[in-house]
Amino acid sequence: MRAFHGQMSDNQPIRRSLPEKQKQLRDLKETLAAMKAHTSPALKESVRKRIAQLEAEIKAAPALKPARKPAAAGARAGGDARRPARPVRPR
Repeated sequence: MRAFHGQMSDNQPIRRSLPEKQKQLRDLKETLAAMKAHTSPALKESVRKRIAQLEAEIKAAPALKPARKPAAAGARAGGDARRPARPVRPR
């Protein structure tokens, strides 16, 4: 069977929201702390690397969000009043 566009089998990265990233970061830190002494160094290093990536993404995320909000608010404040999606019929 062929995959359709956007299907999870398209080998695309999973996009996560900020709360999901924070939860994953907590889980990875717990996993790293729970690893035993005989766990392979390569596995420990890969978990540390992913923790560092998530921390960088979380630090960058708040810087991006405020930049988008004023642009959206400015578009609404341009004097164009909101209208209902369809006309209201008198009863």
